[in-house]
Amino acid sequence: MRFKPGVILTYFFQFLIFLIVLSSILTGFYEFAIGGIFALFLSFAPMIAKRRINITLPWGLTFLIALSLYIHLAGEYFGYYLMFSPYYDKTAHFISGATIGLLGFTLVLILDRYTEINLNRHLIVLMIVMFTLGFGAIWEILEFSMDTFFGGNMQHGNADTMLDMIFVLFASIVVAFIGNFYLRKFPKEEVAQIFAGNLNIKYP
Repeated sequence: MRFKPGVILTYFFQFLIFLIVLSSILTGFYEFAIGGIFALFLSFAPMIAKRRINITLPWGLTFLIALSLYIHLAGEYFGYYLMFSPYYDKTAHFISGATIGLLGFTLVLILDRYTEINLNRHLIVLMIVMFTLGFGAIWEILEFSMDTFFGGNMQHGNADTMLDMIFVLFASIVVAFIGNFYLRKFPKEEVAQIFAGNLNIKYP
């Protein structure tokens, strides 16, 4: 069986996440171990979806999921957020924002195809932006909660939080622009096959 380069890269970043989990356990940094295990689980979510409901996401999206999770975990574990501030942090939020935007686009396409909802192009594009910003806000709330209740150092003032959201917004606009381009050029069914892969959904 031939593996696409993106699949190999996905496995590579999953392996790096596993190494952080193992190192965290051995050195007693159990908060990173818990975060790493959660990140590892999320990185395998596309494979679980493929087995459970027969959705095959494009390798590029599965790669971005693993990459985004590793970037955030490594940023905290190795101190990259502070070492390469503010560039590492903003790059991480842009990549994760683009990943969430593509996931949102995929979910909207699935929703449109397998329900009676018939979404037009403009509404789909708007939902990409709103979905991404919603997850960006949840992430910032989680960062605030970690700092407040567990003594973390994930947020660095109001300006840092607003810049994070601005980069997430910029990423969502880029994905929305790409989505709009494809929806104008191809029927929704063809776009669904491009971005959501195999959609022969079977329910458990």
